Amino acid sequence: MSEQVRHVTIRGRVQGVGYRAWVEDEATARGLEGWVRNRRDSSVEAVFAGPDDVVTDMVAACRRGPSSARVDAVQDEAAGPDMLGLRRAGEDFSVLPTI
Repeated sequence: MSEQVRHVTIRGRVQGVGYRAWVEDEATARGLEGWVRNRRDSSVEAVFAGPDDVVTDMVAACRRGPSSARVDAVQDEAAGPDMLGLRRAGEDFSVLPTI
């Protein structure tokens, strides 16, 4: 099975609506590695690493988000494993501070 790393930025009403917690729950339930954080420009940024099909499904889920969110756009691009280095030590999936 092939593995991939994707870097996504989600725009819309995605802060203050539980989007980061939702991403953490969804990614963890799917067994993905990575991280999620808010950005000062009101977007949410995330990195997902794992099997191709699982990562693809997670990115598709981000286009919907939790029921309280409104997703206007998702920018999705390939990333390298170095992007996983931002995680907290010992965690498979981290919620990082806002940048």
